[in-house]
Amino acid sequence: MWIDEWAKLVCDINFENMRKFAGCHLFLTCSLLVFSSCSLQKQIAKQAGNEILNHPDFASAHIGISLYDPVTGRYLYDHQGDKLFVPASNTKIFTCYASMKNLGDSLVALRYVDKGNGIIEVEPNADPSFLHPDFSYQPVLDLFRAKSRVLLTDENWRDNALGFGWAWDDYNSDYMAERSAMPVYGNVVRFTQSGRVTAYPVYFQKAIDEALVNAPPNFSIRRELAANRYTTRSSGARFATVDIPIFTRENQVLLRVLNDTLKGKVEPTHVKIDRLPDVVKVYSQPTDSLLKIMMHRSDNFFAEQLLLMVSNDKLGYMNDARIIDTLLKTDFSGLPQKPRWVDGSGLSRYNLISPRDFIWVLTQMKNEFKWERIQAILPTGGDGTLGSYYKNYAGLIYAKTGSLSNHLALSGFITTRKGKQWIFSVLVNAELAPAANIRKGVERFLTSLIERN
Repeated sequence: MWIDEWAKLVCDINFENMRKFAGCHLFLTCSLLVFSSCSLQKQIAKQAGNEILNHPDFASAHIGISLYDPVTGRYLYDHQGDKLFVPASNTKIFTCYASMKNLGDSLVALRYVDKGNGIIEVEPNADPSFLHPDFSYQPVLDLFRAKSRVLLTDENWRDNALGFGWAWDDYNSDYMAERSAMPVYGNVVRFTQSGRVTAYPVYFQKAIDEALVNAPPNFSIRRELAANRYTTRSSGARFATVDIPIFTRENQVLLRVLNDTLKGKVEPTHVKIDRLPDVVKVYSQPTDSLLKIMMHRSDNFFAEQLLLMVSNDKLGYMNDARIIDTLLKTDFSGLPQKPRWVDGSGLSRYNLISPRDFIWVLTQMKNEFKWERIQAILPTGGDGTLGSYYKNYAGLIYAKTGSLSNHLALSGFITTRKGKQWIFSVLVNAELAPAANIRKGVERFLTSLIERN
């Protein structure tokens, strides 16, 4: 950090006065380095001012920008980097790092004890891939089909279906699927019209058939707030497809859906399965296959379930608040600012995290894991949630987006045309301009860094 103090001194010295010290070789050498650093920092500050801080689109916004050089260990630019912001889906960066550190190469789908005679006692592990249409490989389904009875415990579930601070009126939206100890089919019902409207899983077919009796020619489908009952509404377009979250708290509905698939093999139980040597682990998917989907399409459901999986693996039960408290005291103990972290996905506006916190987590990620792994997990330009942006910068930016109403975020890695790799975090809260304008402003800033350095 000595060079930062030197920069403060040298940048304030008039060049003519500096010539008086020309006899000092060390002073000149350090001064050249500092002037170069000063010039770069001034250039970056100017770009940040032009594209973001002084731009009319950002006039109402609270803004935090941190740009960090991991080679020198110095911030190249830091505007309110120590302030806390609503990070939206940038929260998934925390969940991703926690998952990479704690879930191993493959996900533990469940643990079970063989009781003999084709009977097993099962402890679920919150695996979101079970019966999910994204995954054709279903080892748990194969296991259950091979058994005569499956006793499924709920003793390790100690959380709520909805996260702390989630917007209740988003309950009908596919991005707010409810959490559970053993999700089925992604905890959503997919309704599709192709000749007739079909439900997947088929357990819900009767419910939609009843709802469609008096449906108008063009319609949309909605679920009731606290029940798996559906209604139709007039719409300006022909119905095609929609995913609607299952109301998981309705009389063990997930168990009933599972039994509809397995012809009644599964029974609820409330035993505590001790983790003794005779407990068998069943693995499902490569961990990074879920992390990639989570980060590329900003999948809230995967993020929530992955954090619950970390909780069950580390604590023996599933609870967001307890695992977050544990992680902040262990894996995340080096964060420069203490965040308010409440869920895995960033759906909650109660989350408050600083740009410097994201810089710290991304630096840890880069130091602890292979760069090729990070590249595979994070979307790049023109890909995933960056699909409409940075199209000419594939391979030069890897980042996670975040968006809630009036809040936008982007944090990740950039590589400049000269091969310098920097870590950045841009958090914008309370903006009133269209979201596309804010994204474009951040894009202009970051691409100018890539092109000019």
